[in-house]
Amino acid sequence: METNIEKKSLWSAVWAMTLSAFVLIASEFMPVSLLTLMAQELEISNGYVGQTISISGLFAFFTSIFLTSFIGNINRKKVLQFFTLLMAISGLFVTFAPNIYILLVGRALLGIAIGGFWSMSASTIIRLVKKDDVPKALNILNGGNALATMIAAPLGSYLGGIIGWRGAFFIIVPIALITFFWQSRSLPSLEVKKKDKKSSVFDLFFLLKKKIVIFGMISVTFCFMGQFALFSYIRPYLEDVIKVDYQELSILLFVMGIFGFLGVFLIGKLLKKRLYSLLIFSPFMMMFVSICFVFVEHNFINIFVLISIWGFIGTPLAAVWWTWLSKTLLEDEIEIGGGLMVAVIQLSITFGAFFGGVLFDSFGYELTFLFSTLIFFFTSIFSFMTRNIYKNGI
Repeated sequence: METNIEKKSLWSAVWAMTLSAFVLIASEFMPVSLLTLMAQELEISNGYVGQTISISGLFAFFTSIFLTSFIGNINRKKVLQFFTLLMAISGLFVTFAPNIYILLVGRALLGIAIGGFWSMSASTIIRLVKKDDVPKALNILNGGNALATMIAAPLGSYLGGIIGWRGAFFIIVPIALITFFWQSRSLPSLEVKKKDKKSSVFDLFFLLKKKIVIFGMISVTFCFMGQFALFSYIRPYLEDVIKVDYQELSILLFVMGIFGFLGVFLIGKLLKKRLYSLLIFSPFMMMFVSICFVFVEHNFINIFVLISIWGFIGTPLAAVWWTWLSKTLLEDEIEIGGGLMVAVIQLSITFGAFFGGVLFDSFGYELTFLFSTLIFFFTSIFSFMTRNIYKNGI
């Protein structure tokens, strides 16, 4: 278990972590808003470009699984700064990639940074603030996630139309460097207590002996797999099916982000009193929206409404599941549990983007979105089962 460094809450450090979260999320999902531009220049299919999301998710998965084994007792501040620099290097690889293969290398480096940062995020936040301030600090961190969702997609789409997709990706680099220097100034030394036994990957799987953790992680898997099977291909859907231009596309993505940002900050009270209700009914509503994308009349107004609902419900899902994790595990299990959570989420994103891409290229958007609908249905079922395990104290 890590040592407490100070009783005073270090809010500047929390905001530095939040900026890290913002840049990571913006980097990870930037291809969603630039997918067709990248596909056209690299002369590959939309589904193939969608695999740039899959590859980052795959490397994030392996990083989160093996992180505690590799970093041992290394000062966590140095580890966090390493991942921030890696994020900047990734941006350079993507910006100047001459072909899809170099692009995938850059995205793989980003995946390592994502897996490392998010695995350590909850345990680091707990060390930076007083116990009573932990929920507020975690909400600020997830606010960075929501803000990236709100800004990155429409801004990426807009910049892609002006300076190209490479220019849009390059903007990530200086922001990552600013984040690095802010971390240098604001983060305290985050040394860890030496352990008698070296951390092992098996410590992570030890948590799966708890039935509630098993069913919860199955729910997480379905939740994010369903979300990104659809979300990864929302741009070609909007452009090819709804026939929006890039300005209308930017508006729709911005609206989705705004409602997502609102969703994150409006669920605070529900997280305390209705956590499992959110876990059960949120994916049910996402299932409804997924069906509507296929069957409603394809006009701008209808899609505007559906995009708004998707953002409002879908964006806070990460905050909901991280809150569930913090309430389910003991304090000394949080860092290991964070690694497990990141591994599950990133693997789910990988599978969602991969299968969504295969279906999108082979059968079109209809089957892709209906696949997402089915996955959301399973999410609600397993979330309901997780709630029953919690109530029965199993």
